[in-house]
Amino acid sequence: MRKSKSKKVFTTVLLVSLAIIMLLTSCGTAAEPETTDPENGNTEAPGETGDTIKIGGLAPLTGNVSIYGIAVNNGVQLAIEEVNENGGVLGKQIEYIVYDEKGETVEATNAYNRLVNDDKVVAVIGDVTSEPSIAVAQRAARDNMPLITASGTSADITKQGENVFRACFIDEVQGDLMGAFVANNLELKKAAILYNVSDNYSQGLTDAFTARCEEEGVEIVASENYSSTDTDFKTQLTKIKTAGAEVLYVPNYYNDNIMIVRQAKQVGLDVPYLGGDGWDGVLSENVIGTEKNDADGAYFTNHYAQDDPNEKLQSFLSAYREAYDMEAVSFAALGYDAANMMIQAIEEAGNTDSDAIIDAMKNLEYEGVTGNITFDDNNNPIKTVSIILIKDGEYTLSTKMQSDE
Repeated sequence: MRKSKSKKVFTTVLLVSLAIIMLLTSCGTAAEPETTDPENGNTEAPGETGDTIKIGGLAPLTGNVSIYGIAVNNGVQLAIEEVNENGGVLGKQIEYIVYDEKGETVEATNAYNRLVNDDKVVAVIGDVTSEPSIAVAQRAARDNMPLITASGTSADITKQGENVFRACFIDEVQGDLMGAFVANNLELKKAAILYNVSDNYSQGLTDAFTARCEEEGVEIVASENYSSTDTDFKTQLTKIKTAGAEVLYVPNYYNDNIMIVRQAKQVGLDVPYLGGDGWDGVLSENVIGTEKNDADGAYFTNHYAQDDPNEKLQSFLSAYREAYDMEAVSFAALGYDAANMMIQAIEEAGNTDSDAIIDAMKNLEYEGVTGNITFDDNNNPIKTVSIILIKDGEYTLSTKMQSDE
């Protein structure tokens, strides 16, 4: 009898437990339930909360490359503030949530996961430099998260997924056009290269420049390298001088570039210096100091020229100056364009569904401060490239080139 009664009690408890589980399931326990707008019947997707739409940002706001991250983030914030002041997007204000990833890949991926899992953003603007951008793009591809990097130039970034876009041109375009510039504009026949062997950006520019020089009949008489921690380049520069180089390609970031140029002059290597968009910012006071003419005669590929009379560009430069009490560099302009492209895509999509935003991005026609932009089949922007000449301690527009020249 006691055994039978115990069995009945167990059965009753089991049935009650099952009933509770079924009740909870029928009531719904999803973390992000869709809500319905009673006026138009539209559902509200994750990332839309009340009167806001959440967009995430990733940038190195501290660390060795923070000057790039701060510039990009400033441009993004300026764009979003302007959009919000003009009524927002889809009738909602944009809530911009940005995390400092310190220029580190692990920090970047952790920050991305936080944006997606905790903040429930509908799109991400980031990352800033190439290696963190690749890592973040891999995760965004798995999540089908609309993502645009303002300034990550490695071709591998947009290869991670159909949802990944960029506002800047890729390393291959910069290196290729500068090779053509040496042959067709400077009309020189002997080039040398000094690149950072431990940096993907520098290596990518070097490979493309080398290939185009060979195609144009420009001889690479010396190809020297260094590592990220190096500060003395005189040995490499002396070899380059001995090789008879008529021009030196320095495809690195501006902190290294100004040291290389000054040391090149010390060893008597007085030739034109060339580079990519990493040169932008070399004239900043904290980089070049008081000797602003030390970089004179250098040419570099860039996304725009400050003396370009384009009305939209000049309006941006003025607004940036007023907002941050400093001059904008190309990274700020790219951040501004990246944010506005994503916002325009959300507006044209008509909602915050990932597939709708991605489709709108692919078909985007955007008039920006760094040019009129559409995307190619690899989600890379089709636009002109500016060749900047540093003259009398100022950036000046030398010429503009198309990526197919």
